[in-house]
Parts: sequence; structure tokens; C-alpha cells
Amino acid sequence: MKIERIETIPIRLPTRRVHQWSSLTTPIGVYVIIKVFTDDGVVGYGESPALKDWGGDYMKYYGETPQTTMHIINDILAPAIAGQDPCAIGLLHALMDRAVKGYPYAKAALDMALYDAAGKALGAPAYDLLGGCYRRRIPVAHSIGLMEIEKAVDEARQVKSEGIKTIKLKGGQKPERDVELVRRVRDAAGPDVEITVDANQGYDSPKTAINAIRAMEQYRLLFMEQPVEGIDGMAQVAASVKTPIMADESAWTPQDVREIAQKKAAEIISLYTTKPGGLYKAKTVAAVAEAAGLRCNVNGSVETGVGNAANLHLAASTAVASLGCVVPVSTPAGKAKGIAGIYYSDDLIVDAFRYEDGYVLVSDKPGLGIEVDEEKLKHYRIA
Repeated sequence: MKIERIETIPIRLPTRRVHQWSSLTTPIGVYVIIKVFTDDGVVGYGESPALKDWGGDYMKYYGETPQTTMHIINDILAPAIAGQDPCAIGLLHALMDRAVKGYPYAKAALDMALYDAAGKALGAPAYDLLGGCYRRRIPVAHSIGLMEIEKAVDEARQVKSEGIKTIKLKGGQKPERDVELVRRVRDAAGPDVEITVDANQGYDSPKTAINAIRAMEQYRLLFMEQPVEGIDGMAQVAASVKTPIMADESAWTPQDVREIAQKKAAEIISLYTTKPGGLYKAKTVAAVAEAAGLRCNVNGSVETGVGNAANLHLAASTAVASLGCVVPVSTPAGKAKGIAGIYYSDDLIVDAFRYEDGYVLVSDKPGLGIEVDEEKLKHYRIA
């Protein structure tokens, strides 16, 4: 089997509500879908949820956009891997890295499509190609973006009634507001729901972050995610609070995770399919975290059902990814039974992901386990 051609399709999905975080200046859901065609007729799907505001600490990795993604894939990566066996994923990563440095979101989209195509050709779910299925039910952490406190509390109350056991609150702009939000959500959700806060590097100094976290600790935080920019600043925070710190923007590569562990900057790593450049490299990031004694969850950029399927296979096959994962419950229009894990009012996939009592179930079908609705793909395509 050989790679015959690659197609890039920019899309825009309608959101259920605005989902905002501290550093975001563009809407979620304006992404790129990838189709890898093989000479055997197998088609693999991938996704690049590229955001120009997302580039690590101090612009270390730079932002990507749908336009840069399509350019890098169409003009550089597709020619580099044309004619190759899509099952030779390690080799293809080496060819992509040789063709262009960086651009992990573009490479991740192709990586997902390769795993989808390889799995379909071999009759195996992607998790079998990633080490086998460790868990079939992925705990969902429902993320509540920056919004009015009253609306956030109402949403927290509703998703708890729908089975959600971990609620992630976006913060990082006004510490006093964040403390009040945590207090109100704890009162509404009760003692049995885990609460996390994600500042997205938003606090202006380690001291600001330390004071805010200490004020929140009476309401029992599971962890605080990326309170400040930079590994050194996070290390100051981690040494001064009882609450565990999670690294997200600071943790892209295995080398990042090694530095985080050495400096004791975090106890938890936010593991992505996309930040390292795909599933293949994400497994290495997870291995370094596990060797360093750091826990993980699987996080993302609120992907469509295509990229989200890859996230689920990563979580399913990675033992150390034990915490609640910020993975959408991808659901086409008219099939939603609530709002738990739902960020879009429609999706590109034919069947909704199965959701049960706070968990999303991983498909055991070949590849990523999804069927893409080609009419929806055409409908949501943008110029």
C-alpha cells in the first residue's frame, strides 16, 4: 500500500456557545481536515486544530493557522511522503522532520490520518497500533470557558447532573474572580466533583498565582493548570502551594517534560496528540512523563470528531493518562442528549460518540473508528 495523494479541507463548525480562554483571540472549530488516499483505495482522516495563539512559552513553538497548515502539508509534507507506505509511521515522521522543522500541528494531522489508514488496512483500531487498549472508558473533564460566573455555575450544575465528575474552569485574567468562581462552583457541585482551574499562563507573576491558588485551596482543587508562563516561574509556584500544578503550554516535547521534572515545575503533564506532532511522538512524551513519575491527562484544542477520535485512542492506549481528559463528546446535530462534553452544535462524523455516566467509550472499529459524513464535510468547508 502506498500514499497516492493528500487533500486538505478547511472547515468551520458551529459552536454550542462561545468557548474562551485567557490567550485565545480566534474562535475554536476553524480547523483543517486531512484526507490521505492510498493506491489500495483506503482513505485515512486526520485533523489540525491549529490556533495562531498557541505556541508554548515565550513563542517557543509559534502559532499555526489553517492557512499555514495547508501550505506546509500541500507544498512540503505531502511531496515528502508521497509514494511511501502509510504503515511505516516512524519512517514517515523522519521524512517529515527532514522536510521542514517544526509545524507539529500540520504533522499531527498527517500522523492521525496515517494511523487511520494503517488501522483500516490492517483491520485494527488505532489503539492496537499504539500499544493496545489499556482502558475502554475515558473519563471526561468538562471545560467551562471564560464567562459570567452565574452562567458558569449553571453549566457546572447541569453537567454534574449528566454524570460529569471533573469540571475544568478557565481563569487567569482576574484572580479575585477566579477564587469566587471556584467557591461558587464548589457550592453548586458539592464535594464529589473534582474541580480544576486552567489559567493558560494568565497570571502576571508567580506571586499573583501563589496568592490566588492559596485562596482557592480551601475549596479543594484537584490541580491548577499552567498558572504562569515559563517553566522557571511554574517551579516557583509549585514550591509554594499545596495544590498540584499541571504543565500545558510549557509541555510540548519529551525534552520539555524532562526539564519540567528536573526543575520540579509540575506534577502533572497535559498530554496532547498535536503538540508533539502526532500520536507517534505523543507516546514518547507520555513515556518520559511516566519515567519521571508525572501523571497525565489527554487535552486538546476542542477538536471535531476526527481529531477527537485520535485523542481517545491516545488516552485508551496510555496507562499514565489516568486523569479526566478534556475530550469532547463529539455529537452530530439532533443527537445530543445534554451538554456534557459538547462544544459544537454539529459535527463531521456520522455517529455520536458513546457517553455513559461521565465517560466516553472508545470505538473498537478499525483505524480511528469513525465514519466521516462527506456531505457535512462539504457543508462546513470554507474557502
